[in-house]
Amino acid sequence: MKKFKFTIQGHDYDVDIKKIEGNVADVEVNGSVYSVLIHKELQTTKTPTLIRSNVAPPKENKPLQRTSGLCIIKAPLPGVILSFAIKEGDQVVKGQKLLVMEAMKMENNILAETDGAVKSIMVKTGQNVMQGDVLMEIQ
Repeated sequence: MKKFKFTIQGHDYDVDIKKIEGNVADVEVNGSVYSVLIHKELQTTKTPTLIRSNVAPPKENKPLQRTSGLCIIKAPLPGVILSFAIKEGDQVVKGQKLLVMEAMKMENNILAETDGAVKSIMVKTGQNVMQGDVLMEIQ
């Protein structure tokens, strides 16, 4: 770790600090290893120690939900609706862009997850939406 040269009462000592754990240090003095107790109060680091608990994996948040032939498109994350690429009554195919929403300062395309006709659009341009809010229905 660190090497020092001490002179105590005219005698030279080469000191090599091997490791420090808590208030106990392993040091090598002129080739001999010692375990020494540190009496000076240790300064705590400014960086906090992270203690993470075990967390269950998050539930899948699917933007697609089918209920009896009806596909409900939900907002995948909070954001603002910027524009629509379709209107009510339009036929859409799987993978077609439905709308653009801004989330986390990025534009995100929301795509159709199934073929069908746009039954209803629940949001408007400029509207803020939360994660899981229903955006539109496709039948």
